[in-house]
Amino acid sequence: MEAIEVSAKTVEEAIETALSKLGLSRSQVRVEVLQEGKSGILGIGGEEATVRVTPLEPGEQAEEIDLAGLAKEVVEKLLFLMKIPATVRVTQREGEVPPIKVDIEDEKGELGLLIGRWGDTLSTFQYMVNFILSRRCKSAVRVAIDAAGYRQRRRKDLEDLALRVAELVRSTHRAITLEPMPARDRRIIHLVLREQPGVVTRSIGMGENRRVVVSPRREEEVEVEE
Repeated sequence: MEAIEVSAKTVEEAIETALSKLGLSRSQVRVEVLQEGKSGILGIGGEEATVRVTPLEPGEQAEEIDLAGLAKEVVEKLLFLMKIPATVRVTQREGEVPPIKVDIEDEKGELGLLIGRWGDTLSTFQYMVNFILSRRCKSAVRVAIDAAGYRQRRRKDLEDLALRVAELVRSTHRAITLEPMPARDRRIIHLVLREQPGVVTRSIGMGENRRVVVSPRREEEVEVEE
């Protein structure tokens, strides 16, 4: 069976499409990322991701890669180049996606530069690490990266905010529009309130001004997620 090249919006979608066409599982193929996808601006100028998927020969096994060790090496190298002194700890989380998490800590509490506003810099850093790892491994790779426990604290803050707003909407019977926030934060709000009685969520606005609206629920309404 010959290798095939497939394009899709993301690397993950391209791999899934290729596996479906070949009728094989992920462990039966070798994946090479030829091009990372780009979303473009307002849907214009984007590029699809392209992968080459090669079926393994009978008895052949995919090359074993110490992804945890490689992730630690890449993160430490980038932090050195950025002149950010920090300690890097890698944990493997069985049954979770992504299965590998990288925690960055420092003793002086000076990781604000790496985290950035709303965690935007940290997300960019994570994208860079995953891009480098995918190139090094010649397959799609995803690891989660946190700095000074920011993502965990941010998620807890957003969950608390969502519940407080939901209670206020139920008591006043009036919609509340939250401040603009990135898609990952809006998704947390949507997920937290999906099972909450009496409220429904939707997003409005464009780009950096996109925000969540929490409204009293009518019986025919359902939540809108992103």
